[in-house]
Amino acid sequence: MKLDGVFAGGGIKAIAFIGALEAMEQKGFSFNRLAGTSAGGIFSALIKAGYTSKELKLEVESVDFQQFLDPKPSILPFSFMKWLGLYKSLGLYKGVEFENWLSEMLNKKGVSTFGDIETGSLKLIASDLTNGRLVVLPDDLPNYGMAPEKFSIARAVRMSSSLPYFFEPIKIYNGKGEASIFVDGGVLSNFPMWLFMNKKGSKLKRPVIGFNLTPDLDKIQPNKINNAVEMFTSLFKTMRTAHDLRYISEEHAKNVVFIPVDNVNTTDFELKLQEKEDLIDLGRNETKNFLKSWH
Repeated sequence: MKLDGVFAGGGIKAIAFIGALEAMEQKGFSFNRLAGTSAGGIFSALIKAGYTSKELKLEVESVDFQQFLDPKPSILPFSFMKWLGLYKSLGLYKGVEFENWLSEMLNKKGVSTFGDIETGSLKLIASDLTNGRLVVLPDDLPNYGMAPEKFSIARAVRMSSSLPYFFEPIKIYNGKGEASIFVDGGVLSNFPMWLFMNKKGSKLKRPVIGFNLTPDLDKIQPNKINNAVEMFTSLFKTMRTAHDLRYISEEHAKNVVFIPVDNVNTTDFELKLQEKEDLIDLGRNETKNFLKSWH
């Protein structure tokens, strides 16, 4: 059975999506259109390119995620350069190694640009800080003088995954030489299920199912704010989730697999093999439980 799928952002936690995909495959489900933000965009692109859960599991178990933490080379001490890089480049790490890895993964399946897949079959969310707007890739690329069918999917995913202050943002120049700075789409919509939902009263072409790396809505704990650091953390978390949670709670929670990853940080790139497997098991089990009662 063909579905449309939406995957939320969540950094390294998104390894759980491999287990979710495995559970879907075992039930005979496959995806026609896919959408995602940040890490959800990574998995959406790889699934659209044709990767199975088995292939993704083998890759994730063997890859060293710390290779993606690529600071600029320098003769100065790393700790100093790290903070200098944050000030000058707006990110601790370049993100080039990650983009190269993703590009190689997609190329193995014969996919490079959006022209290599069906039009409208993959949508990614990024945040344009320069113009203060949410951007849907590749749909909004003509606004920047870009041809969607010629644009690199790996670059689009990188734009969607540039976690503020962690990875350097991406600059895109229009035909006039004007730059727009893009960061993680989760700043504005971390779980863009709205992309595939019709207006009330209109019938969907196919069912839409979402995968979110949070507990069920009624189990989400309130933020604790006792100091400035906790306030900043809560502020950023609210920016990433408030809009999407309201949308889900009002209409579509019954079509969302909630995967409660609470023991792994978004940027925990040092996961051991067993921790990766635990995340995959969690995603598989939560999805299986969801499908038992999903109609």
